[in-house]
Amino acid sequence: MPDPLPPDVAALLAERSARRADRDWTAADALRDRIRALGWDPVDGPSSSTARPILPEEPDPNVAFASASDLASLIDAPATRAASVVMVAEDHPADIARFCRAASEHPPAVDWELIVVANAPVFDPAALAEQAGADATDIVRSEQRLGWADAVNLGLRRARGAVVVLMDSSLEPTGDWLGPLLATFSDPSVGIAGGWGVTSADARQFSEAPPGDVDAIEGYCLAVRREALQVVRGFDRRFRWYRNADLDLSFAVRDAGWRAVATDPLPLMRHAHRGWESVDAAERDRLSRRNFYRFLDHWGDRRDLLLADGWSPRRPPSD
Repeated sequence: MPDPLPPDVAALLAERSARRADRDWTAADALRDRIRALGWDPVDGPSSSTARPILPEEPDPNVAFASASDLASLIDAPATRAASVVMVAEDHPADIARFCRAASEHPPAVDWELIVVANAPVFDPAALAEQAGADATDIVRSEQRLGWADAVNLGLRRARGAVVVLMDSSLEPTGDWLGPLLATFSDPSVGIAGGWGVTSADARQFSEAPPGDVDAIEGYCLAVRREALQVVRGFDRRFRWYRNADLDLSFAVRDAGWRAVATDPLPLMRHAHRGWESVDAAERDRLSRRNFYRFLDHWGDRRDLLLADGWSPRRPPSD
């Protein structure tokens, strides 16, 4: 389980909670900045606040929640594998075990690695991950529970694949899902792809889309070309919950000139999505709205990125 907050962070967080209760927003914001300067980010819930560690841009000797080797980024290094599959492990070992067992039963016919981000989990995922049958399984550990984007980015930064795939543990392979997914990237204009895509006429309402060009790829199975990842650098760390972060990353990749493509149906069975079902309805609504406002703040006025408004990729086929 995660360790308690450092005493100095806990003291500042308690003081900030008192200032918020007094509606002294100026003082509360100043305390928030002091907490962030210590490498922690306040997380305000409906009735209380806590803090999560901030993933540093570079290895930091003052960071205690992860090793320097796990914090070191490989994003800018050349690819040494065909694909990296990144999965976050937290509270549901049976889900990880199901994926690993199915991946072993239906092994992809490509050179791939599995990167499991052990985000202060309630179990040790190492033994489960060994079942996946990947040529390499890397366990990247955080002793404190990171926010969703930071946890995913920790895994993305350790990836060595030419294509990096974020895979939700709610998915169960029933065949070779990785080969068809990688085949999509044989077209150099494709920067992001996956089994589920959405389109929108106004960047406010999104609907499921058939295979082909889409406005965004859903995060259940989201694959990014390494060169695109090198440009966008991963998810915006302010997405501490998963919802709508996939829209934000998809638009960032497309803004950089690449296409987003939904594949034909992949052999992946969907099970209960823990990120959604583990949060009560009122909190889900609050977090979803907060994340969507963040997406709109980034892209709400960029109708030029919508397929409905005639968007086309800028990357020439030779890129």
